[in-house]
Amino acid sequence: MFATLKRAAKALRAPTAEEFELAYIYEAGDRYDLEARERNLSRRNVNRNLGF
Repeated sequence: MFATLKRAAKALRAPTAEEFELAYIYEAGDRYDLEARERNLSRRNVNRNLGF
C-alpha cells in the first residue's frame, strides 16, 4: 500500500529547476545550439542572483 502511495506522490511532484535546465540543454541540436543554451542559462542564473 505504501509503495503505491509513494509512486503516486513521485508522479505528482513538480520538477526542480535543475531538471528543467537539464531538459533544456538536452534539447540542443548541435554544438552551437548547446553553447547558446548554456550562455542563456548562465545569464538567467546571474540575473536571478542579482534580483532581476
